[in-house]
Amino acid sequence: MRKIIINLILWMVAIWIVSNPVQASSTSDLFLNHLDFQAQIKKDGSMKVTEKWNIEIEDTNTLYKTFTIDKSRYTSISNVEITDITNGMEQKLKKQDEWEYHLPKGNYFGGKNQKNQFEIAWGVGLEDASATKVYEISYEVKDAIAKYNDYAELYWQFVGQDFEMDAKNITGTIYLPSSVANKEEIKVWGHTEDLNGEIYATDTNKIEFKVNQFRAGRYVEIRTLFPTQMISTSNRGENKERLEEVIQEETKWANEANLRREMKETTKKIISIAVNILAIVLSIFGIKSIFKNSKKIKTRKKLKPTQEIVYYREIPREDTTPAEAVSLLEKQVGGLSNSIQIGRIFSATLLDLSVKKIIDFEGNDKEITIKMLEENPQNLVDSEKDVFAFIKKACQKTGGEITTKELEKYIKKSSTKILTLSDKMDKATKQALYQKELADEKEKEESETITVCIVFSAIAFVFLIVIFVLLMATEMKPFGLIPLAITTLIQLIVFSVLLGKINVLTQKGIDENVKWKGLKKYMQDFSMLDKREIPEVVIWEKFLVYATAFGIADKVLKQLKVVYPNIEQEFSSSYYGYMYLMLHTDFSNSFSQAITTSMSSAYSSATGGGGGFSGGGGGRTEDGGGGGGR
Repeated sequence: MRKIIINLILWMVAIWIVSNPVQASSTSDLFLNHLDFQAQIKKDGSMKVTEKWNIEIEDTNTLYKTFTIDKSRYTSISNVEITDITNGMEQKLKKQDEWEYHLPKGNYFGGKNQKNQFEIAWGVGLEDASATKVYEISYEVKDAIAKYNDYAELYWQFVGQDFEMDAKNITGTIYLPSSVANKEEIKVWGHTEDLNGEIYATDTNKIEFKVNQFRAGRYVEIRTLFPTQMISTSNRGENKERLEEVIQEETKWANEANLRREMKETTKKIISIAVNILAIVLSIFGIKSIFKNSKKIKTRKKLKPTQEIVYYREIPREDTTPAEAVSLLEKQVGGLSNSIQIGRIFSATLLDLSVKKIIDFEGNDKEITIKMLEENPQNLVDSEKDVFAFIKKACQKTGGEITTKELEKYIKKSSTKILTLSDKMDKATKQALYQKELADEKEKEESETITVCIVFSAIAFVFLIVIFVLLMATEMKPFGLIPLAITTLIQLIVFSVLLGKINVLTQKGIDENVKWKGLKKYMQDFSMLDKREIPEVVIWEKFLVYATAFGIADKVLKQLKVVYPNIEQEFSSSYYGYMYLMLHTDFSNSFSQAITTSMSSAYSSATGGGGGFSGGGGGRTEDGGGGGGR
């Protein structure tokens, strides 16, 4: 079983890494639903670009796009305009001349920034809010086109590697200054790192491109050659032929890209085969585990109480501590970490120490004092010793006594001590149940192991379904995951059934569990029963210890006042014991609330003519620069 779990964990990690390759981090509070470029090339060699950003924005003041200033690529960028066109409403933003890190909402800047880049930035005013907005950004690039003897060339990076946002898709259209006689006269190439784009000359004067699932840290650049006579003048270019040189360069990059595509497809096939083989192997181990545990289910018999009990009018075992009683009642061997549960056990243990004359309660309904009657009591079990030591520590500075209000404050300030006390009480109670043969240690260990298997099987099943969907989306065929997922689901069911057959409590413990249930029900209903069957009031002193531990003390006290109308006078006139304390104060809940506060505090401080894109370029042109938000 352990080998299966270890192998499955390693396999899950491997599949997760394969399906989620390392990638550049994006700006988590910005995402582009769609980024579109419309570029018009003019006869003078300039290019008018209009970008449309459909963007989800959260906790961002300013959006920006930067361009590397490079005279060899273009001479200047000018005529920047930005319009908010969200929901079809056009609102032009106001231009400002000074660069600012954060721009006022509705303002934009287009010029050189502090890093010597050309920056287009605009204020969105969503630093403490979120919204989906649509912006139109237009600008003109002078001398974007280089003119040669045979062809004019545009080589432009629309999105640079410093772009910090993911985009669902990026589209673009480039319009030539005029039409050609035949589309074959237009040569186009697209470059992107993930090879997930397409570009075509779709008309005699138009080029279109598209990139799906763009990830931050990548780039998108376009290269096109078209007849040189379309450009009248240009400050860039050389007196030479350009076509052959570009074709050789692009052919080399295309071959490299095709090789990477082939390697990628081969890798997918290898991973698919490996995943399917591993899934089948793990399925075989899983089937063996199912048969093995199914046999255990058949041979195991769930223990039942030797007699059915509705009401039980005695304390099942006089030496039972409140912690033991709760564990037996709830069939909870170990794991007493719930703050409310611990608070009730703590309060009940204090009452039990009072019954045993280890401590005493004195005072009135305004102030109750806890007094230490013994310095080193000898007849306490470990869980009682732990509570006594805690109280003794709290009384150190007050001469062996402390008020209940002071103790509440001490508990709230001692979060670490309370957690330690909780852990000690839990371990001591568990060991006591083992020693008294009320619980089976081996069965407890097996139940914990099976519980882990159930949790792991549930997580693994969900994980397998998610990974199957992800791998199918990458065009892999991980069909071996289907039988593995089915096997994992069957294992989950088998483990759940087997857990129900585990007997953490022994026969002795099961029989005592029924008695504690009967006592609890009796304490809840005794006022409705025949008064001849109700014990004398003094017996309730001990009963209330367990009523407090079970969280029903308030209900029992209300019934006592009905059944014994003179109970308050009887105890107030005789002595100030804890019965008086419980009748006149909120003792059963006060320490529970204090411990809940303390434990919560502790936990909170511990959480060519067209086709696919190639991978060439990228390092050659950096016009697109970066983009993001701040």
